[in-house]
Formats: sequence, structure tokens, C-alpha cells
Amino acid sequence: MTAKSLLTTLLPLVTDLSRELPEGERYRRLLEALRALLPCDAAALLRLDGQWLVPLAVDGLSTDTLGRRFKVSEHPRFAALLASPGPTRFASDSELPDPYDGLVEGLDEHLEVHDCMGCPLFVDERPWGLLTLDALDPQRFEPIELDALQAFASLAAATVSAAERIERLALRAENEHQRAEVYRQASGQQREMIGQSKAHKRLLEEISLVGGSDLTVLITGETGVGKELVAQAIHAASPRAEQPLISLNCAALPDTLVESELFGHVRGAFTGATQDRRGKFELANGGTLFLDEVGELSLTVQAKLLRVLQSGQLQRLGSDKEHQVDVRLIAATNRDLAEEVRSGRYRADFYHRLSVYPLRVPALRDRGRDVLLLSGYFLEQNRSRMGLGSLRLSADAQQALLGYNWPGNVRELEHLIGRSALKALGNCRERPKILSLDAADLDLPGLSEKAPNALAPALESLTPAPLDGDLRQATERYQRQLINACLERHQHNWAGAARELGLDRANLSRLAKRLGLR
Repeated sequence: MTAKSLLTTLLPLVTDLSRELPEGERYRRLLEALRALLPCDAAALLRLDGQWLVPLAVDGLSTDTLGRRFKVSEHPRFAALLASPGPTRFASDSELPDPYDGLVEGLDEHLEVHDCMGCPLFVDERPWGLLTLDALDPQRFEPIELDALQAFASLAAATVSAAERIERLALRAENEHQRAEVYRQASGQQREMIGQSKAHKRLLEEISLVGGSDLTVLITGETGVGKELVAQAIHAASPRAEQPLISLNCAALPDTLVESELFGHVRGAFTGATQDRRGKFELANGGTLFLDEVGELSLTVQAKLLRVLQSGQLQRLGSDKEHQVDVRLIAATNRDLAEEVRSGRYRADFYHRLSVYPLRVPALRDRGRDVLLLSGYFLEQNRSRMGLGSLRLSADAQQALLGYNWPGNVRELEHLIGRSALKALGNCRERPKILSLDAADLDLPGLSEKAPNALAPALESLTPAPLDGDLRQATERYQRQLINACLERHQHNWAGAARELGLDRANLSRLAKRLGLR
């Protein structure tokens, strides 16, 4: 197809994409059109963010690709594409490793990409990102004119530019950039909140909403869901983003040191206090103080914190001098503080002062296919750390991840990917170019219970009692028996039991209540 005929074909598409579509849908349609006009096995749109390339949309690549963050300096093909003013096609026998080896969707064999080309996108004459096309057939792109790809890239850049000019997307991009900068400064690497599920998007909306205020936020959620990351995102979205974010893990310090850490101390206040020292509140003055594991604070410390939150005044340990501070407080806990208040282990006034804006972080099991995106992020981290050409998940490994209950949430997933990659590499006689992790490598506990026919053995093990009463009563007895058995297998985790039973969690809860199980 010539560039002229391609332009004629694409003009209606650009008009359609200029409408205010959701960002993901706009880019998905763009790649669909690209693959229809320039046939290939996979295509991707990547945005340049500092030294990283972030996939915004993929078509024909595995879902976890969307969670990967490609460091340009570690991927010479990406670096070559970005350095070129126009389209580039790599020779089929090029020795440069392809970032998409092993990631073409639906393949567990013949994993290497053999034909690859791409084009940089420029918005306002600055490099914005890349369009890439890949094929398993070494001659797939031979009949394609590079001018045709350049024509498409120009129209793609116009589409991207239109999207960037929509105020809502522009603001989001600005916040994402600020957040990425905060994370890079804090940890030396890019960290961000990755996900596309409804639960994750609702969380991002709440972060954006409360971030612009000065309200105290209480972040709750299970261990490992990423509460600290949420606190960082709130700070990055706030007017205090340029000021310090100071963190303190309240569970990591004995009661005797918590007060000194929070409020500081003067020389001689206690044995070992050889000089004056500012506490976390003073260090965070003008910015944000993040108290992690705030449920572990003693009643005495709670009372002293309450005074600071109410008046903004504090005294260093051993001093009578008042210090005025302007601090936005964000707290996090995996405890049920309302229950702690009812049991007398937590002050009611302090709890209400903390929970001005309660924000619950969803568990990983409630985020659907986000587990694959997060896996992609951790896979790329480990690929880089281990010096591998490609680190991927087989189809059965993806299903195993989707079926697991994740009691340790995102932290458990991160550790699992790192451990599994190391073990799989250790089992290889020779260092592979592409290392695939399968379900056996993941070694997830109770994996057999998460198979598609998981209910079959459960049903076989339940023998309905002889009919005693009417059919309705017998059915209810059988339902109780089945639900109880399922709950036992899931250690009374209602979300996991609901998935196995094929019910919505709320519907299972209502059914259990009607059957007298709750």
C-alpha cells in the first residue's frame, strides 16, 4: 500500500479518533487500524517517560506487556528507533535483542520475533514515543513501504496530540509525571500505580480527589496491597508535592522511641540523647507526614499525637518550648480501627481525627486481570536484574496467577515472580535467550484447587441426605453443606469461595445470610 492510498484510507479513522473517547479505547482503535493496514502479528504504542518507555496500548502482545516498563538504555532496538527521525526496519538476522521476544500473544513455542520495524512519534516537534510492529515471519514486512509507516505515524501523532490537548488527559499526564519524579527521587527507580480494573480506577479517582485537599487521610487495606504507594500518590497530587514527604513505620519502633521520632528531643532528654534532634513532624513541616502501621501506636502516644493534630503545636522530648508545624497527615493500617475502638484498644477521638477521609485499597484478588499487568512490571524488573533477553509467563502460568487468592497481595506477587525466575534459571543447563515461567515454576499453594473444574471434586464429595421434609429444605441443606465445604478450602475467605462457586461476592453473602451461615 502506498503512502498516498494509506492517507486516503486513514482520514476517516483520524476523524473518528479525534472524538473524546477514553484514552485506552482511542489508542486500541489506532493499533487495530495499524494492524489492518500493515499486517503483522503484534503492534504497540509506547510513551516516552524520561528514560523509560511505557506501553499505552498493545495489540497481539500478552496482557502483561502493558505492565512492563522498558528502560531505553537496556533495549538497543528501542534506542535505535528513538534516535532515528523516521521509520526503521531491522534486518531479520539482526543481532539486536527484540524486547518483544516471547511476548506475542497465544504462543508458547517459536517465541522469537523475526521481523520488526517501528517509528518515533513527535508531538510539538519533541519525541513523544514509539509505534512498533512485529512479526514472526522474517519476510512479513518486505512488501511494505517505509513511507506508508511514516504516513501512519504522522496521523498517529496527530491523534495523540489531540488527546493530549484534552484538559482532563493533560492534567492526568501532569500528575503522572510529578508522581513518577517523586518516586524516582525516593527510590532511584520508576514506581507507579499499575492497573486497569474498575477497582483500581476508582482508587485513582479518589486519590486525585483527596490529593488536592489538605484533609487527613486514613488508608486501610490488607497487608501488601501498596498502602505506602497510595500515600506517595496522594502527596504527589497535592499542593505540597514540592515539599518533603516524611515516613515513619510505627510498628518498627519501641514505645520508648516513638515519641522521640515523632516530636524530636533535646540534649540530655534521655540516656544517649547527646544532641538536639528534630522529629518527623518538624522534618515534614510544610509537607506531608506518612505514619504507616498507625494501629500499633500506644494509647499514650495517641493522646500526644491528638494534641499536635488539633493545634499544630508540639514539644520536643525534654523541652518546654513549643514548636508550630504545618503538616498534612496520612496514616495507614491493616487493622480494623473501628473494632479496636470498640474493644478499648484505640482512642475514639484519635480514630475520628485520623479518618477524616478513609480510603480503602482493594485487595489484589478483587482487581481481576491487574495481576497480569503487575506481573509484567515485576518480570521486566527481574529480566533486567538477571541479565536475560526475555522473561515471560506461559499460558498456564497466567491462568495460575489469575486463579490464585493472593493473601499477601502485590507484595506476595513481587516476591513470587523474583523467586520463581531465580529457580527457573537455576534449573536450566544453559543460559536461555528466553526464559519462560510455567505454572510448576510458580509453585502456588493449592493450585489444583483453582482449576476450572475445581467444584467437581467438591460436588462428588457431598452426598445429599435422604429427603427429610420438602424439596426446598433439602436444597437449602445441600447449599449449606456446599458453601461450608468451599469456605473451608478457602480458609473462610468469602471472595475466593464466591469465585469458585461462580457467584458474585455480594450474592453469596446474601445467600449465606438467608441460609443462616452469617
